[in-house]
Amino acid sequence: MKYLVIEGNIGSGKTTLAKMLANDLNAKLILEQFDDNPFLPKFYKDQERYSFSLELSFLADRYNQLKKEVLNLDLFHPLSIADYYFAKTAIFAQNTLKTDEYRLFSQIFKMVADNIPKPDLYVFLHADTSKLLENIKNRGRDYEKDISSGYLEKISAGYFSYFKGIVSFPILIIDVNQIDFVKNPNHFELIKETLFKSDYKLGTNRLILS
Repeated sequence: MKYLVIEGNIGSGKTTLAKMLANDLNAKLILEQFDDNPFLPKFYKDQERYSFSLELSFLADRYNQLKKEVLNLDLFHPLSIADYYFAKTAIFAQNTLKTDEYRLFSQIFKMVADNIPKPDLYVFLHADTSKLLENIKNRGRDYEKDISSGYLEKISAGYFSYFKGIVSFPILIIDVNQIDFVKNPNHFELIKETLFKSDYKLGTNRLILS
């Protein structure tokens, strides 16, 4: 495996797990750059006004980062681990943009998406909405305090709709409702073994860990 993606809804722990795996495996870590996005705090306060600007900025940032980081080989870190995949851009945009805005956005997305490398394994951390909201609250980011359960549920539905059309690489959906890979080392080791000691078919694979 050379390219591993760890994905999930907001508050699922994807970035934390990606960091832990990269540190444990001496892998190249590719993190989504969003903290300095000037549109993000504005979007959470007024989604209708700032959604198109936000999604376009994310599309440009993610495209440039992934093309640079994934395609450039690192002899010292043969494995790359990212906490997002480029398709996230379209999944979120579909749930935030108006119909005409998404039609234009989708045209731009399709023009560049084929240039992005596909992962050897795409992992999706699935957690119930209540757990996502609890995690979001605990990390205390001001701009996330207005995220609603309805918004999280729409994003989750968008991901699962996207998975149905994927047959070119394996997707592993891991239910993390009953595990804590941060506080429990055994849970972390279980996830790591699951990722690297199993062969998964192309398309969607599901797994419940406990």
